[in-house]
Formats: sequence, structure tokens, C-alpha cells
Amino acid sequence: MHPEVDVVVIGAGQAGLASAYHLRRTGFAPGSDFVVLDHARGPGGAWQYRWPTLTFGAVHGMHALPGMELIGADPTRPSSEVIAEYFAAYERDFELPVRRPVHVRAVHEGDGGRLRVETSAGVWATRALINGTGTWDRPFWPHPPGQEAFRGRQLHTAQYRGPEEFAGLRVIVVGGGTSAVQHLMEIAPYAAATTWITRRPPNFRAGPFDENRGRAAVALVEERVRRGLPPLSVVSVTGLPLTDAVRRARAAGVLDRHPMFDRITPDGVVWRDGRRLDADVILWATGFRASLDHLAPLRLRGPGGGIRLDGTRVVTDPRIHFVGYGPSASTIGAGRAGRAAVRDIRRLLAQTPAVA
Repeated sequence: MHPEVDVVVIGAGQAGLASAYHLRRTGFAPGSDFVVLDHARGPGGAWQYRWPTLTFGAVHGMHALPGMELIGADPTRPSSEVIAEYFAAYERDFELPVRRPVHVRAVHEGDGGRLRVETSAGVWATRALINGTGTWDRPFWPHPPGQEAFRGRQLHTAQYRGPEEFAGLRVIVVGGGTSAVQHLMEIAPYAAATTWITRRPPNFRAGPFDENRGRAAVALVEERVRRGLPPLSVVSVTGLPLTDAVRRARAAGVLDRHPMFDRITPDGVVWRDGRRLDADVILWATGFRASLDHLAPLRLRGPGGGIRLDGTRVVTDPRIHFVGYGPSASTIGAGRAGRAAVRDIRRLLAQTPAVA
């Protein structure tokens, strides 16, 4: 016999904790009615892995979990520490026991209309599933010609730990998102030279990211997932915030953008027109993809390469909800989506009594 629950929540980042909060608030008992599984060794979601120089004051768009504000945090402390402590307090205060570290290996169709969740800590049978696994575990690495021949160092944002290790080196940063901008501004005072390369011209956004802009951005992403297409990157729909620090970096030439190179050489990169640039390091700030490999046995992906959603619900399998994916892939979006997912799950479970 495997443990049977009404709901399994995979992931204990913003999405998973918000979902667990709404499950408990609406009468689901942790442990017997639902379980939260997280592969990390401690609280904090993906935030706990952010580089130490990313201070809490530099984080933009961090919204509180439902029911508990994050107040009084020191803006000079690493965001990884501040948010990990906040998530730990949240789990404790709302009595949301998270099982960790538990690695979810695969989700299969089970018996009696249940899903079979296979993990490093055993198997759960569940009537519904909330997937909140985010993207941090799947950094996206482009593979341009010549990449294997590069004699310098290559790393991804997921491996970045701070600017000091680039002192005196010639660094290429590839990527058009917020992380690339942050890396460049941090590394420039230490490196011998920095070069910013993006596939498309960067889209800087002046003025506040207000509610109207937020709704428009969410609508664009929501339309894609409704059609079964992979979600767009955050920056492609929100733009890069044009802060005072960014303005100073642009004026200093730190954010002068160059188009994508044609190939990598042992000593650097080369463009189609023959222009060359020597480098010691290539830092790929090229984003992440959704961590969904454990759901592959359910064959949820459609012809468009994505998974069709109606709100948070998978169109082809209403037992499964995605929180923190597509239009809810933000701290405020995850909180709202968690509430919507729980509401739909309660309705589903009421309509389909458990089968022994």
C-alpha cells in the first residue's frame, strides 16, 4: 500500500507554499489530505541559490506570500538569506510541513483514477497534483558552433557567485534579461573588459511597472499557454527596468549591446562580418526552462511544444494544475494562482468521489 492523499504539491518555492497555504486554509489537513514535496535541503525555493551579491534591496518584484508580509528586512543582506528565512518562518507559522529533500522522479497514471508520484522517499497516490517546480533546475545553455573548442571558462547564471572571480579577465555576457544587466554592472569594476551580447536589441522600460502593464504582460503569456505554446520569457513581455543604476551604467558604456556572434573560437568569438573578440570568460545569462521532466510519462505536451492550460488547470488532465508557470511565473502571480488551483481542485474532488 502506498500513502494516499487528495493532493500532492511538488515544490516548496513561492508557488508551492502559496498553494499549501490555500489548501490548509480551506480545510485540507497536511499529511493526511495533502503533502508538499521539495527537493531542496532547506526552505527558500530557488531564491536560496541566488548569488550572494544579489542583495534583497536589489530584488525587484518580490511580493509577499499570502497571509504574511515580509517586513523589516535589511536591504543590504543577500536575498538568498532574507527570503530563505522568510519562507522558513512561513512554513513554521502556518504549520506547513514540507518533506525534504525529496526528489520526484516521475508521475504516472495510477489505479482508481489516481496519479502515482514516484519519489526518492517512496510513492504517493493522489487524486490531484499541483506542480510548482519552477525553472531554476533547468538552465538553458545555447550551443553555437565552436563552443567545445573555447579554451576559457564558460558558466551559466545558475553558477554565478559574484564579480570578484572575474578580476582582470575579459568577460562576455550573453543574454538580454535582468540577470545579464545585473552581472554586467557587478563585473565591470573588476574585469579587464566586459562585452554585452544579445540576440535582439534590449527592451528598456521607463516608468513604473504598474497594474495596467502587469495585466497586459500576463495576458500575453496566458494566451500562449492557452494555445499550448511554451511561455515567453519574463523580460520579453515586461522589458528591462530603467533604474538610476541602469542609466549610469548605460552612460558609462557598460550596457553597450552587441549583436549575437556567429561562432565561438578557442580564444573568443567571431561575427559573420569577420570581426573578432578575444575573451577569457563567457557568461551565459540565457535564462531557464520549466522543470517538467517528471511529468513526461503523462504526455501532457501538445503539438505546439507547450502544455495547454485553462487558468492553472491542464486542459487534457484536470487533475493537474501548474502554479508558477506561464502567466503565474511571478511572485504575485504564484500567490493568486495557488488560490485558483485549490478552488478548482476542491470542485473536482467534490464531483469525483475517491475510488477504492
